[in-house]
Amino acid sequence: MPQPIDLSNFNILAAAVARRDADIVQMASDAIQDWRVALAYQPIVNARNGDVGFYEGLARVLEPNGRIIPAGDFITAIEETQVGRQLDCRALQLGLEALHQVPGLRLAVNMSARSIGHPEWTRLLDDATRQDDTVAERLILEITESSAMTVPELVAQFMTTWRAKGVSFALDDFGAGQTAFRYFKQFQFDILKIDGQFSRNIAHDPDNQVITKALLSIAGHFDMISVAEHVETEADAAMLQSLGAGYLQGYHLGAPVLNPVWTDQYDASQTG
Repeated sequence: MPQPIDLSNFNILAAAVARRDADIVQMASDAIQDWRVALAYQPIVNARNGDVGFYEGLARVLEPNGRIIPAGDFITAIEETQVGRQLDCRALQLGLEALHQVPGLRLAVNMSARSIGHPEWTRLLDDATRQDDTVAERLILEITESSAMTVPELVAQFMTTWRAKGVSFALDDFGAGQTAFRYFKQFQFDILKIDGQFSRNIAHDPDNQVITKALLSIAGHFDMISVAEHVETEADAAMLQSLGAGYLQGYHLGAPVLNPVWTDQYDASQTG
């Protein structure tokens, strides 16, 4: 007669994993509330000439010792919570400060559709664009495909209001979600960022080549700037250029850095 399986070890392991995950979320929550948040700036470059078109400011949450807490360990757990809204506020404020300090900078900052009605987030955006009338035209608000589809009508209304003030909008991770094309026309994004799953190994993957070409065709039809994400090799960059990608983003073109080149330039101008 088969012996019953002893599940005690599995239960102990599951409990340990749950405690670890809860500890990481709490650590991230504490860091966000304590302002241990920074932006890592990654260049987005012209596929044809290699010039930097703009940067993306990627939110980084730090432990007290400065170590970065991987976003994948906590971001899903806080996405729908007040802590998630606090992270959006911290990231927006850091991005707006960078735009104010560096007149020539054009910067994309990530946001969630859930932050559109958040009072602090809205106040930060209102105040910064009133104080410096160049900020709006140099700011790109980047929203993921999945987030935009949670409240599409609200997102479209928000975009219409702020585009009239000069702000641009990027649809992130396009191709990874379930965008309804009846909303796609309504959104009218300025920039379409193609999900990295299609860029990786595209030089040797005919399926990804076909899919990416179709996504680039959509961008072109709607007069959107196209950006291929997660470009990691020269061969993939060359293939994406040949397929018609407008801009490229990934470690092959430049890693995200916490202290970009303009930091030293700005500090020198302040002390000179």
